[in-house]
Amino acid sequence: MAELMLVVYGTRNGSTQEIAESIGNSLRKEGLAVDVRPAADVRDVCPYSAVVVGGGLYANRWHRDARRFVRRHRRPLGDRSLWLFSSGPLDPSAGERDIPPVPGVRRIADRLGARGHATFGGRLDDTATGRLARMIVKSGKGGDFRDFGKVTAWASGIADALAGEEVRRRAARG
Repeated sequence: MAELMLVVYGTRNGSTQEIAESIGNSLRKEGLAVDVRPAADVRDVCPYSAVVVGGGLYANRWHRDARRFVRRHRRPLGDRSLWLFSSGPLDPSAGERDIPPVPGVRRIADRLGARGHATFGGRLDDTATGRLARMIVKSGKGGDFRDFGKVTAWASGIADALAGEEVRRRAARG
């Protein structure tokens, strides 16, 4: 597959970036050409045929860079294959069951026709910034709850879906 794919993320402490990079690496192993970039750095999505947007969850909302990215690029995103992911639960729940998107992300998914969404566990350790984050860590509720096996499996599903689209396009061209 020669088409280029974009994985963007909004993160405060780097956990969501690491998930986005893992998704990008998994997609590359499946033969896709992928750029992984911070959402705030992307000015144009036109070179990309498919996009994955991820945001860390803070107070039940996506990171502002992810929200702004979607607002800024909503028209071209609606014309591309789009997947969304969230990261943030600081407990094992994301690894135990599918967690639906928070309401704001659900609205984005519905408006733009996203093909899928996944919620992955988050990470909060003693390097976290922000008063609330430091309080959570100090109270003993921090930790790393990311399941990179689940991240890889989700990315593989995206690659399979895109491969299926490519087969259908080739068949339609004859």
